[in-house]
Amino acid sequence: MIGILKIAFKLLVNDRAKFAALIVGISFAVFLMVQMTSIFAGILAKSSSTVTNIGARIWVMDPSVKNPLNSIPMPDYVLDAVRSINGVKYAVPLYSGTALVRLGSGIYQPATVLGLDDTSLVGRPELIEGKIEDIYGENAFIAVRDQEFAKLGNPTIGTTFEINDNRGLIVGIARVAASGLFGIPTLYTTYKRAIQYIPSTRFTIAYILVEPKTDNDISYIKDEVAAIGYLGLTDIELKKRVADYYKYQTGLGTNILMMTVISFLVGLSISGQTFYTFVLENMEKFGALKAIGAKSYELIYMILFQAMFTGFTGYGLGVGLCSLLIGVAKHKVPDYTADINYSNLGLAFAMVLIIIAVSSYIAVRKVISVEPFDIFRG
Repeated sequence: MIGILKIAFKLLVNDRAKFAALIVGISFAVFLMVQMTSIFAGILAKSSSTVTNIGARIWVMDPSVKNPLNSIPMPDYVLDAVRSINGVKYAVPLYSGTALVRLGSGIYQPATVLGLDDTSLVGRPELIEGKIEDIYGENAFIAVRDQEFAKLGNPTIGTTFEINDNRGLIVGIARVAASGLFGIPTLYTTYKRAIQYIPSTRFTIAYILVEPKTDNDISYIKDEVAAIGYLGLTDIELKKRVADYYKYQTGLGTNILMMTVISFLVGLSISGQTFYTFVLENMEKFGALKAIGAKSYELIYMILFQAMFTGFTGYGLGVGLCSLLIGVAKHKVPDYTADINYSNLGLAFAMVLIIIAVSSYIAVRKVISVEPFDIFRG
């Protein structure tokens, strides 16, 4: 069997042009599939950046909320009702809104403002400069150093700006696990300062962050929140809700799916046609092998080996090229959004297996039907 596979390998690489065409076709298809799904994964990760960075176990919100950027304010009595639920260790309000910031250069820049509970500061980011206690100072804000940090003019501690005719002062620089999706920088302050500086509706609580006493209390807390007409979700459930919104209620998911399917069809057509042509051109060799005693199953092994070798080689090259491009793009373009994860790698691998299977099936049907008599007679 090893000898048969060696012959199969030599037949495969003997025609370098055909071999290169097979590798390039599959590599290009894998590159496009991984690239498209990686962009989508990066978008979904950034769409839930607020949930990731705050880190609350349970989020209470209006049932109509589908996206963290479009929060619906809740009345104050909801906070009191949630705090009274058995199993709640603590519950604090979170303000989330957008404000127009006037920088020292005179440029206006939209910014996401997150107002943390004044007493506990639950959800505060990790500071890399400054002290968290300074957030209680007059006009104090904390800037997040992420991909959008430069849009605030690369502020330092002591930098001032204007927000809705109010003076703002940077007292700390923080880092977070994920940056926002729409290229808007983020500022943290206290809850009272946020509702004081930013015009808002009658109600101001965007979310209520809940910490349960035990994991067993989570289900009961969610049921009690639903009983008062609001929605309680764990951080994982909220991320899934946001992901489903972008997948099914915007054109983003459909467009990415179409591009992925097109990439798959391109790879399938190129590899299938090229591999079939390769088999036709080597039909005499397969017939000769059959004439000297090669069994049909051995010829099938040859075809499968050739298809798998080209498929897996193309998969590795496609993933490597995509990883290289994403790494360079993230280094050169701070706002670039793409994340390679096990899901999109697995999806691409599954599609490569389908390409291998279809190509092998087409070739096997041709090879096992060849008769040595017809080859030598020709």
